[in-house]
Amino acid sequence: MLRVSLAPIASLALLAATALAQAPPGSAGPRAPVAPLFASDEVLTFTIEAPLTTIFKDRGDERREQEAKVILPGSDGRNVTVGVDVRTRGKSRAARAICEFPPLRLDFDNAKHGTVFDRQNDLKLVTHCQDKRSEYDQYVLQEYLVYRMYGLLTEQSFKVRLARVTYIDTEGKRDAVTRHGFLIEPVEDMAERNGWQALELPAVPPQLVDPRSVALVALFQYLIGNPDWSLFTIEPDEKACCHNTVPIGAESGPIFSVAYDFDVSGIVNTRYADRLFAPETRDMGIRRVRERAYRGFCASASHLPELFALFNQKREAIYATYRTQPGLDPEVVKETVEYLDAFYDTINDPKKVERELSRKCVE
Repeated sequence: MLRVSLAPIASLALLAATALAQAPPGSAGPRAPVAPLFASDEVLTFTIEAPLTTIFKDRGDERREQEAKVILPGSDGRNVTVGVDVRTRGKSRAARAICEFPPLRLDFDNAKHGTVFDRQNDLKLVTHCQDKRSEYDQYVLQEYLVYRMYGLLTEQSFKVRLARVTYIDTEGKRDAVTRHGFLIEPVEDMAERNGWQALELPAVPPQLVDPRSVALVALFQYLIGNPDWSLFTIEPDEKACCHNTVPIGAESGPIFSVAYDFDVSGIVNTRYADRLFAPETRDMGIRRVRERAYRGFCASASHLPELFALFNQKREAIYATYRTQPGLDPEVVKETVEYLDAFYDTINDPKKVERELSRKCVE
């Protein structure tokens, strides 16, 4: 039975709490509209022309932006070219042993130029990681669908936009390739869309966190079999809390946790996931990420029945995201449906809920 002490979390949270203004809990403000870039599910097609050879060499702590172009069809049928600065991003996927083609950050100028990138600034682009392995293009589609599934369960989630991207190396050292990728909504936009602000804290005080939000994140991570996240504490190499979750809300509370970055989850099942997280999975009592380990907090367990009902209500819509996704391999669909079936079999069986969730909650 996995029981984790909250003593280190509590001490960090105390430090964070003393830094917060002593004010009554906040309330949601006006909700910002969804940016046009993320208001459509239509696959976006564009080309990036950039010095990719130079960009891909730069994977250290201080990564420099390089001038590039994004080219996409205009409304009049002619191509529109938008200036952009590009650099690599990420941690695990920035490692050459993991991704020969790393994820990118696109820094636009926040101006209007008559495209869906109007008023955009800093965008994360999830790329296909490897040019010569077809399953990596499938991984992009699978992780994209995890974000879509999360969005079916809560608006406090990142919107994503699937794309077909052609990459042209202006230095002429790499062959041009066209692959799937997807763009992720900036955290500030996601927070404002929910009427809150994005927070940067050294740690999230547990007493200020919305308990239902905590329970939903934990149950969702259990659904997708993701071991790679934390809710309250800062990672050693991070500037702010947390690991693969971000806090939004008000500094005086409530604070809501929003999950992101799902490539090492069991539902995606990348070939590098087990290699990256073997020590962590062993500590969780599982042998590989394809197995599930519940990491929810016992204090938020009272919200589980309500969340079971929500997940059941969204079940068919969740399955439909996979069954209707163009380009997704039928075998991937079959394996994913079976993986989802196992989750639903658990949450709809009281004995399995007791064994797999209630007994393994974190104190």
